[in-house]
Amino acid sequence: MKLNQYIDHTLLKPDAEPKDIKKLCDEAKEFQFYSVCVNPVYVHYAKQCLQQTQVKVCTVVDFPLGASGINNKATQAEYCIRDGADELDMVIPIGQLKSGRLDEVEDHIKAVAAKRNGRPLKVIVETSLLNYADKLAICKILNKCDVQFIKTSTGFAGGGATVEDVEIFKRELRSDIAIKASGGIQSAADATALIEAGATRLGTSRSVSLVTGKS
Repeated sequence: MKLNQYIDHTLLKPDAEPKDIKKLCDEAKEFQFYSVCVNPVYVHYAKQCLQQTQVKVCTVVDFPLGASGINNKATQAEYCIRDGADELDMVIPIGQLKSGRLDEVEDHIKAVAAKRNGRPLKVIVETSLLNYADKLAICKILNKCDVQFIKTSTGFAGGGATVEDVEIFKRELRSDIAIKASGGIQSAADATALIEAGATRLGTSRSVSLVTGKS
């Protein structure tokens, strides 16, 4: 199994500098990762760094809390696409999901989906904060929306991707909604287990060590 083409090579730290983004992009080119995932402020720069390559630029919307209003989410998505984003990873309003305000969660997702302009949309649900009923509820919502992926985690709330969660999503979601496992992927064995459970994309900052076996 070639892990490199499953990987969104990720750098979302708040103190990331342009030199760090350049290094991220250089690594993505060297190891032929599927994409780099960067904060919106670096979308245009990453796109420049990756000219004439197959590596895509992924960015995040309303990250990491998902607590902005619907219009803010939609506007940010629109600007990210304008700057060159190939894929969007949006965070849901987690408190609304947990409190049963499911129509509001659906409205947030549909507002961003309306702006995706053909780009894949991944919906980050922060699995470490959800119970089983919450996970079933978000699957029911996503099955009604124009989304291409569910994504497990931001990496900012503790926990991370688990085989159990991937299996739940694989069972409960429409067959055309893919799964991005992210957060806490420590080794190639972890990555392989998640892929075997049903993940088709991995979000990680440990990409190079996963494919080389070196720390």
